[in-house]
Amino acid sequence: MVKKLKADDIREFFTGFAAAIELDQIRVDALPRVRFHPEYSDSMWRRWRDGHLKYLNQLLSTVDVIPHATLEKLTWIATNYEPEVAGEAARNVFSDAVSGSCPIEDLASATLFFECLIKYVMHSSERKPVDGDAAALMIRWLPVTDPLRIAEDPECGYDMPSG
Repeated sequence: MVKKLKADDIREFFTGFAAAIELDQIRVDALPRVRFHPEYSDSMWRRWRDGHLKYLNQLLSTVDVIPHATLEKLTWIATNYEPEVAGEAARNVFSDAVSGSCPIEDLASATLFFECLIKYVMHSSERKPVDGDAAALMIRWLPVTDPLRIAEDPECGYDMPSG
C-alpha cells in the first residue's frame, strides 16, 4: 500500500525548492563575471528567482487546505510518472504563475497549483510506474542545483555542476 502524501510533505517540497533557489542565487553571486554571457542580465534573473520565492510563500500559506482528493491524485502522479516528467510540469506551472502567462487567480493556491500540475503530467506523458515512497519521489522532481534551469539559458553562459 502506498503511503499518501500529506500537507507536511507538500510543505517540505515547497520549502526545499525555495532553499534551492536561494542557494542558486548565492552560487551565481560567487561566480566571476567572466563566466557570464555578455548579454546576461543579473537583475532579470534575480527578479525571476525572487518571483518564484514570493509565489512559493503564497503557496505555502495554503498548504493546509489542500483537499485529500488532490493529495491522493498527487500521490498517484508521484508513483506513476518519472520524477523528471513531474518536475518539468512543476517548472512549467511555476513559470506560468511567475511570468503572468496564466492569470494568477488560476494558480493562487497550492490546490490550484497541483491541479494544474496533474493536468500537465497526465496530458503530456505516458505513465510509467515508479517504485518508492511518494514523498521521496516528489522531492526528486526539482533539482537542488540550478532548480529553475537558468544556467541552460543561452544568454547566461555559466555552467553549474549537476546534482
